[in-house]
Amino acid sequence: MLADLTAGAVHDAQSRESLKPFATLEREALAQRAPLDVLRALAPADVVKVIAEVKRASPSRGDLAEIADPAELARLYEIGGASTVSVLTEGRKFKGSLADLEAVRAAVAIPVLRKDFIATPYQVFEARAAGADLVLLIVAALEQPLLVELYELILQLGMTPLVETHNAEELERAIGLGAQLIGINARDLSTFTLDRDLFGRLAGRIPAGVIKIAESAVLGVDDIVHYRRSGADVVLIGEALVTSDPVATLTSFIEASRAIQPGGALA
Repeated sequence: MLADLTAGAVHDAQSRESLKPFATLEREALAQRAPLDVLRALAPADVVKVIAEVKRASPSRGDLAEIADPAELARLYEIGGASTVSVLTEGRKFKGSLADLEAVRAAVAIPVLRKDFIATPYQVFEARAAGADLVLLIVAALEQPLLVELYELILQLGMTPLVETHNAEELERAIGLGAQLIGINARDLSTFTLDRDLFGRLAGRIPAGVIKIAESAVLGVDDIVHYRRSGADVVLIGEALVTSDPVATLTSFIEASRAIQPGGALA
């Protein structure tokens, strides 16, 4: 599944490149305003930080929400206390687009993540041209030389890489990059099954000073509390927000974490 998703995303990017040459895209990317300070926005605090996702559909769950106006949803996320907005830009299975990213970037003052299956420099420049402040890199989808190349390119363009892992070997590769934002995704990208306890088993391996992000398997307050007690500084949430009142849900999730320090101690 991951290989198919990545191949499809690369094919679609190549189609866009046939219409917009790399040189043109590069000029657009370099003309953008400077990216926001993501590490500051997601720095550990007395509550869990939230990356709130604009997500219409997924391969595992099918259609989730129509989201006719992604900019309005992003504004609600900001009102509800989200620290960052994640925008799915993959069009085949997630029904997203770069236009969604551009609309969200224009609507909010917080950082915006391009979440896609990034495997080429062209896609990184697309993210910057659309106004992204951070870009997802999925370790499982990339051989190490390409992972390093894309990681360094993201930094060169002033953005921040969010490096996503799914097991101990991938986590070591992310740590070896020097990644300052490391996500641990509870979803197995081969079977799309969920293991909420994966974060807790791996988080202790992440060096001090690196921001720890729990991804997937967040449907209710109990999941937020579980991840916070397991050491999460940040939680990425999609389905639970697009299928509910986003402001009320965000508020309840963030408040539920207030009395818990990462690792489980009471504040």
